[in-house]
Order: sequence, then structure tokens, then C-alpha cells
Amino acid sequence: MGFEELLEKVGGFGPFQLWNVALLALPRVLLPLHFLLPIFLAAVPAHHCALPGAPANFSHKDAWLKAHLPQEPDGKLSSCLRFTRPQALPNSTLWGMGQSPGEPEGKPSTVPCSQGWEYDHSEFSSTIATEAPSCLSLQWDLVCEQKGLNRAASTFFFAGVLVGAVAFGYLSDRFGRRRLLLVAYVSSLVLGLVSAASVSYVMFAITRTLTGSALAGFTIIVMPLELEWLDVEHRTVAGVLSSTFWTGGVMLLALVGYLIRDWRWLLLAVTLPCAPGILSLWWVPESARWLLTQGRVEEAQKYLLRCARLNGRPVGEDSLSREALSKVAAAERVVRRPSYLDLFRTPRLRHISLCCMVVWFGVNFSYYGLSLDVAGLGLNVYQTQLLFGAVELPSKLLVYLSVRHAGRRLTQTGTLLGTALALGFRLLVSSERKSWSTALAVMGKGFSEAAFTTAYLFTSELYPTVLRQTGLGLTSLVGRLGGSLAPLAALLDGVWLPLPKLAYGGIALLAACTALLLPETRQARLPETIQDVERKSAPSSLQEEEMPMKQVQN
Repeated sequence: MGFEELLEKVGGFGPFQLWNVALLALPRVLLPLHFLLPIFLAAVPAHHCALPGAPANFSHKDAWLKAHLPQEPDGKLSSCLRFTRPQALPNSTLWGMGQSPGEPEGKPSTVPCSQGWEYDHSEFSSTIATEAPSCLSLQWDLVCEQKGLNRAASTFFFAGVLVGAVAFGYLSDRFGRRRLLLVAYVSSLVLGLVSAASVSYVMFAITRTLTGSALAGFTIIVMPLELEWLDVEHRTVAGVLSSTFWTGGVMLLALVGYLIRDWRWLLLAVTLPCAPGILSLWWVPESARWLLTQGRVEEAQKYLLRCARLNGRPVGEDSLSREALSKVAAAERVVRRPSYLDLFRTPRLRHISLCCMVVWFGVNFSYYGLSLDVAGLGLNVYQTQLLFGAVELPSKLLVYLSVRHAGRRLTQTGTLLGTALALGFRLLVSSERKSWSTALAVMGKGFSEAAFTTAYLFTSELYPTVLRQTGLGLTSLVGRLGGSLAPLAALLDGVWLPLPKLAYGGIALLAACTALLLPETRQARLPETIQDVERKSAPSSLQEEEMPMKQVQN
């Protein structure tokens, strides 16, 4: 008897599984609250050089600023430079100290902001970009020459997620899903609190990187902990239900960001829910499959009996005797643990792995590039974030219908192509037509979310059963690399303003073309072994297999 038969006996879908999904909803909601937090945490409001000596009650402030600040080519006052001496304005009697009417004509000299900056606090009371330097550090005021450090904070966070995913993947297989989920909760709580109390940029960057590593435990542990208690038939329904929690977190971030305008209190608000999450682990069951692979038969029996009782199955200790469970445990332990090298040993599997790595890099790079770019859309940042979250719901429904009728390969290609086209058309829209730019940005966000959802489903069907988790682990790792580089790509606007959008759209287009090289899996029998993949197993004639809609970990 295998574990699937054992799960069928105690109930593969019922109150026990629904209760488990509900308990594990919190980490899914917390992930987007942290992953997309830089939208508010690292926002850069309007700013200009601090100009000491400005009158407190000055009715001609705009004119006074124009006398002290140079203009950019677009007509806006410079954010990073000021005149060495105040300039005389036409038809103005406002003369600055030291201004000489007889000064020779020519381009006035300018200097950087040596005395700090003044920020517009109408939208944010404070962000890490506006944090004033202190005696402990001179590395805040992350604008102008320091704006790269502001973007780098997001990259450090995603780099931490990448490293944490590798660590938690190994440790959860060795020490158990539930125990490592506790570690993820506690470390996320502690590191989040320390981040909110950061007194310097270096301290903030280090603690946010470590927080990303801790939160990676949620992305690695929660999905197996759910799916290993579900039968194959109901994984699709449970997966779709669970994936909506991410979208709920995206929309919740807009509300929390609107209510809390200070970055330290905002970081506290998205971190403190880890405390009730720690308490909820008292009721979260450990994976019985993992317990059996470790030979912990007695503990597995306890959880299986609880599952049968809650699901109303008349199963007693005799039906789940230790002898029967020991045989299942022995069968689970004989399976050889796969390695990443197995994904490249054979030609066809190597082709699939390389193509999937390109697709996942493109999916993550374009998704986070779009998600973190909420400026210049004619809406405030809170409305944009709410709209970006709301569009994810219909995109998930679109994917669910499309993969069953058009196929996985065409859906993956089409969603990535839609992302690339939306980014491309935004470059052609003039800056005055805000409504068109907003509509294209929302369409691009919807397509990128649909591409993310499809990638989990498609990839899980391409790999054989013996390498499915390993294949998903490798492609997710490459995807997180794309996510970590997306914030840095935004700095390319200093070279050429449209360059970031060209980079996001170009990589998405490359991933779309690469997806066409992958084999179609609709109505195809799932491969069990590497040999099945190499033989290019033929499609089944009539029946389409029900596939698990994997939880989308953005």
C-alpha cells in the first residue's frame, strides 16, 4: 500500500484539509506584504535641496525657489542641484543675498545639495529614502547620488529570499516542515522588528536581507505542507483557493500603506502578524508523508487518525496499525533522493530545464519590474496598488480556463507576449495621456500574474514525478534571481528614460519565444520517470488529467 492509498482511506479532502488550508493562509498573505513593501517603504517623494534662510511666511515661494534651483529639460525644478548664487528672475524684485545685477551673462554655476533635502510629506510622512542622517550614520537621504542604495535595498531582500529558499528546502526535508515553519515565523518576527528599529542604512540592509531569507521559508514549506495532505483530485480546487490569498495580500498592502504613512510603523504592521502565526502552529499538522520517510511511524499514525476523525471516516487504529504504516514507510524510504545534476543528464530533460530557467527568469523579472513601478500612472500609489491587486483575480480565472482549452504552452507564451506588448505600447504613449498609460500598466500586470500562475502549473507537468520538486526548486531559484535584479534594472532610466521598460519587455519577449520550444502537456500522461520524458510519451486519447494548480509564490 502506497501513501496515496493511505490518504484515500483517511480522506484526501475534507474538513481536516480545509482547516489546514485556513491555518496556512496567513503566511501566503504575509508574503506579498513584504515582497511588495518597497512600493511604500522605499518611495521617493518630490524633493529639492534644503535652502536655509527661506522666509517662514513667504507668499512667493515658487518664484523664490526658481531663483535658487535650476530647471530640468522638462521644466521641473532640479531635485539634486542648486545655484551657487541666487539668480535674478525677469520682472521680479526678488534678489538673493549676494546677487549682483551686473553679473556676466552665461550659464549659472550649480552645486550638489550640500545641506540635505526638503521633502514633500503630503503622501508619505517618512520612507527610507527621506530618513535623515544621524550621528550614527550618514547614509540615509537615499536620493540623487544615493538613489542606487534605495533600489539596492530591494535587491538585497530578494537575494536573501534566494539564499533562504535553498537553506529552508534542505532543512525542511531533514528536520520537518512544521518545525522549520516555526523557525521562519520566529526569525521573520524578530528580524522585522529589528529592521524597523534600524539606525543606519547598513543595519537596515543587513536585517532586510536576513528577513528575506526567513520569509523564504514560507515559500518553500507552506505548499508541500498543504499538498501532501491533499489527494490529486482536489489539489486543483485547493490550489486555486490558496492562490487567492496572495492576491488578497497585494490588495491589503494598499490599505495598510494608506493608513500608515511612516515606514517604521508600516514595517511593524506587516511584521506583527507573525506572532499569531506562531500560535497557529499548535494546530498545524506535520506532513504524515515526511514522518513516514523518517521512520516516525507513531507520530504519523496520530495525525492520520486525527485526519480520519475530522473527515468522518470510520478508520480505527487496527486499520492504521504500526505494521501497515511501517511497510508504507519502508516503501517511501527506498526512493532515491534526486539531485539538481539529474535535471541535465539526459538531452530532452536538459532542454526542458534550460528553457524553463529562461521562462522563470523572464516571468519574475517582468512581474516585479511592473509591480514595483507604480509612478507616473495618473493615480496615487495607493490606488495603483489596489488596482494592481484587483486585476490578479480575473487573470487567475483566465489562466484556469485557458490552460484547459488552449493548452499550457500557448497560455505561457501568450501571457508573456501580452506582458511584453503592454510594456512596449506604454513606450509609445505620450506622457500626457495618463489614462492610456495606466490601462496598459494594469493590462501588463494582469498578464504577468497570469504568466506566473501558468509557470507553476506548466513546469510541474514537464518534469517526471521523481524530479518534480527538484525541477520546481531549480526554476524557482532562477526566478528569484530575476526578481532580485528587477529593482536594479529601474536604475537604467539614468542612461535612457525608456530603458527599464525596454529591459522588462525584452526579457518577457525572450521568455515567450523560449516557451514555444517546450513540449505541450495538455491531455498528456504525466511522466513518472526520466525515461518517460526521453521517450516523448504520446498524448492520451480522451481524458485530460486533473493537475494541481500549484500555489503561486511570487
